[in-house]
Amino acid sequence: MSAPAPRPSYAAFFRIPHTRHTFTAALIGRLSYGMVSLAVMLSVTEATGSYAAAGTVMALFGATSVLLSPVRAALIDRHGPRRALIPMASLYATLLATLATAAWRPGTSAPALGALAVTAGACTPPLGPTVRALWGEVIEDNRVLQRAYSLDGIAEEILFVSGPLLVGAVVQFAPPAAALALCALLVWAGTLAFVLSPAVAGVRPAVTKPVARAGRRFRDGRALVQPVVVAAGVGLSVGAVELLVMAYATRHHHGNDVVAWVLAALSLGSALGGLLNGAVDWRTPARARLPLLAGGLGLALAAAGLAPGLGTLTVAVACAGFFVAPALTTSYLIADEAAPPGRRTQAGAWGNTAVNAGSASGTAGVGLLVGHLPLGLCFAIAGAVAVAVGVLSAQGARAARASHGASRDTPELTAPLRGAGNGATSHGPPAVTGNPRLRPARTHRAVTAYLAAPANAPRSAATTCAAPPGPPGTADP
Repeated sequence: MSAPAPRPSYAAFFRIPHTRHTFTAALIGRLSYGMVSLAVMLSVTEATGSYAAAGTVMALFGATSVLLSPVRAALIDRHGPRRALIPMASLYATLLATLATAAWRPGTSAPALGALAVTAGACTPPLGPTVRALWGEVIEDNRVLQRAYSLDGIAEEILFVSGPLLVGAVVQFAPPAAALALCALLVWAGTLAFVLSPAVAGVRPAVTKPVARAGRRFRDGRALVQPVVVAAGVGLSVGAVELLVMAYATRHHHGNDVVAWVLAALSLGSALGGLLNGAVDWRTPARARLPLLAGGLGLALAAAGLAPGLGTLTVAVACAGFFVAPALTTSYLIADEAAPPGRRTQAGAWGNTAVNAGSASGTAGVGLLVGHLPLGLCFAIAGAVAVAVGVLSAQGARAARASHGASRDTPELTAPLRGAGNGATSHGPPAVTGNPRLRPARTHRAVTAYLAAPANAPRSAATTCAAPPGPPGTADP
């Protein structure tokens, strides 16, 4: 009887050929997404002198960026990352640079800036889904794939916390439009380095028969319902947290720096939860874990509403964050396994769209409630949404198992190794090398505190840096 394969560590992911270069290049490009919302908002405000115009332009930019993400992902699945991402990133960077030029000096009309922002948002390269789809192709060991997804989620947290800080550093010595120009440079350089990686060069669009593709699309579309619904619920619940924390700070006469610290605790909890989730070889099926993670998030948010002071609120919010990254990582893993060959990027993009749309909806919904209901009840409502989607997803998963027999679960749970047909078996050490020939989202709200300042307040770097970073549960496009 052969000995069980040793459990791989996070380092096993970086031992796969070319992953370090590919991972780093993608992070450079995705750093732009952590900066762009705040940079656009500040640039348009500086150019027009109107917070209303800036908010409208930012909403249009975010809507086209998020809602069209599956369409752009379909282009990548159809033509391959290299053929699709290079022109997409080049056009996006050019439009951002044009927007930065137009906003460099005051006086540009808001409609002109809005048109440029909408067009740029429509071209946003979906780097996050593309990177995760790539890991699904090059990683043979399912446990290493789980760790890769966890690292991706943690890196995303860091990028969306550090992005606004980088914008704040830039505006200390340059106009806000300079930060927007930096976003254009980062996304173009990072995307170019990513697609030129040898790991990406081997990815080819999958060729499938039309009949089989149509049938698979129908069946796997239903399989995507659970991860997409839970991702939307998690995004909605966490999207409500920033506004609730700001309302708490206002009612208890705290400053914006307190808001930033509480939201930093949320991000820290999410990062720790993601690290732990990726390190554990789970025995429970992922479709069974997902409702529990959503429920844990909901209960922690409800407990945050009962916090008697700032310290207990911070602890409760950190505990809520502990479930965010694991829930989103598990959703992405389920979506990846549910996707037919050649449609992985689209599956990931639907998850990203759900998170971002849910986050924006949560912020808007709580904005309507917070002035009419006690804060504790608002926290409870935000938590109840996460619990509700968890219960619904659990019922849906049971119904799917009952109607289809044995469920098709996430890759790390069905077998230690991926790649049936390439000679891999469930015995021996895990494969951590890539196949040499392969087949083939975030409306950031860090500017809320900035917008809350009086119109005549100086827009200094201190004001910008005091703006709380976007909470976890928001994905890049």
